[in-house]
Amino acid sequence: MGELKSRHEVDENYTWDLTPLFESDSACESAIESIKVELADFVKKYEGNLDEVDTAVSAIDDYRKLVEKLVPIGTYASLRMSSDQGDADAQRLSGKVSNATTQFGTATSFVKSDLLAQDASFLKSVKEKEGEYEGFIDALLRDKPYQLDAKVEKALAAYSNVFNGPYSLYQKTKLLDIDFGTFEANGEEIPLSYLAYEGELESHPDPEVRRNAYKKFYSKLKEYEHTTAGTYEIHLKKEKTSSDLRGFDSVIDYLLHPQEVESEMYHRQIDLIMKDLAPHMRKYAKLLKKVNGLEEMRYEDLKISLDPASEPEISVEDSRKYILDALSIMGEDYTEMLNRAYDERWIDFVKNKGKSTGAFCSSPHGNHPFILISWTSLMTEVFVLAHELGHAGHFYNANREQNVFDARSSMYFIEAPSTMNEMLMANHLLKNSDDPKFKRWVISSIISRTYYHNFVTHLLEAAYQREVYKKVDNNESISAADLNQLKRGIIEEFWGDDVVISENAELTWMRQPHYYMGLYPYTYSAGLTIATQMSRRVLDEGQPAVDDWLKVLKTGGTKPPVELAKMAGIDVTTDQPLKDTIAYIGDLVDELEKLTEEIEG
Repeated sequence: MGELKSRHEVDENYTWDLTPLFESDSACESAIESIKVELADFVKKYEGNLDEVDTAVSAIDDYRKLVEKLVPIGTYASLRMSSDQGDADAQRLSGKVSNATTQFGTATSFVKSDLLAQDASFLKSVKEKEGEYEGFIDALLRDKPYQLDAKVEKALAAYSNVFNGPYSLYQKTKLLDIDFGTFEANGEEIPLSYLAYEGELESHPDPEVRRNAYKKFYSKLKEYEHTTAGTYEIHLKKEKTSSDLRGFDSVIDYLLHPQEVESEMYHRQIDLIMKDLAPHMRKYAKLLKKVNGLEEMRYEDLKISLDPASEPEISVEDSRKYILDALSIMGEDYTEMLNRAYDERWIDFVKNKGKSTGAFCSSPHGNHPFILISWTSLMTEVFVLAHELGHAGHFYNANREQNVFDARSSMYFIEAPSTMNEMLMANHLLKNSDDPKFKRWVISSIISRTYYHNFVTHLLEAAYQREVYKKVDNNESISAADLNQLKRGIIEEFWGDDVVISENAELTWMRQPHYYMGLYPYTYSAGLTIATQMSRRVLDEGQPAVDDWLKVLKTGGTKPPVELAKMAGIDVTTDQPLKDTIAYIGDLVDELEKLTEEIEG
């Protein structure tokens, strides 16, 4: 747990290689200038001229080619910033790309407006003329009731980089301005940062290290609560204004619209988990307290391992074998992708100053995916990597099968392929060990990593976020005190009297970027619900279930999430899959209790 290195000091072999996107920043800048010229020609050729079917098809085709050229530009700049938010060259490039993206959106806003100005029979003829653009036209038609005047749409597009400003400002505050310094534990000064806290200290087996790290981490967050709340409130006002302008009944309806999900599915996911999962997780918390010999179970103890001594350390090189053994069931093509991810440096493993926290997978159409992770050498990172490779496998397949408009599935479904891989990893580890301690560690990891992360951490975000939007829809202002009160209330409701909710626990809302990404948090539990049912099908049926799943991955966004789940044999229009998944988590907790009795007996 030493000081974080600067980006230029880390081992390049464990960083991602961005040259498949662009050889250098200057090459990316040249591509920006090139697309500006093509954009001007596109506007000159098509603006105001989309009244003939053949011309409309030609315009969509040329628009697609422009989008395909813009994708690597945006991806490259974003990944450069994710590597090190403090890199001046990356910041400069990001600014250029942001301006170019805004210019692109403004200049091409007429495509949607002009097409939607035509009647339904015209758009039907476009689909009949070029079937590949059926999804593109259908998406336009879904937006038609909420479409504004063409001049208004163009003006809004021109402000897009301003509207995206709150997220960028949040990241700068989080990753550049906050200096956590050090904290003392066991007579030692230990460096503290976002990466160190979330990667190791939050789940550290030593209570003094863990609790002192928590105290220092959250007391430092407290100093920035008003700035962070102010940044978030600007984002909320933007969403409220957009919702009102477009005629939605609420901000939640506005944000659910692109997900192609009914509000009933959204509310059910939150309400059922808050009510039915809480008893199982409280039982798990009591087991953690007992096994770890804690006098009281505090909020900052919830991420600890049930048996840290049984968790093996693992190198990046050794992780490949675990990944391949667990995920090879997905077939030869999928396995080839996994090997390429290691061999061709798709993955950024290192820890350095300014690097984005957490983990993510970026999958640009026309190129291979890129994965960010901060490797801690703990076995739990294999689950994280399997998760991100699940995203990679999804879009590796979808991007090859679908055009740039159709490749991305609804946000509701987006976390299903990733959490599916976590389940496959867990099933593989359990099947290949008879050691009760290791089995207990694996099951504990399924709960503490897979289910806690997706069904608790992100679900509590979703429950809190829903309360925030209720205030927003009532035109109430949002201060740090309001956000603290809402977050604390949700945490206390879920954990009851079984966990001591420590001072400043409510500041957890400051840690997540998800609030700047629409209704993202609840989709983690939605995806894991689908993944849990699908992984059990794979265990029971083998290859036929795998074949069904691969077809779903290749389908991309050509079907709404309900239909994608149905392709996998899962009906998410009912509450049964969610109830079954919650019951499965309860069974896992019961199994942990039995294994603990066996080990300690």
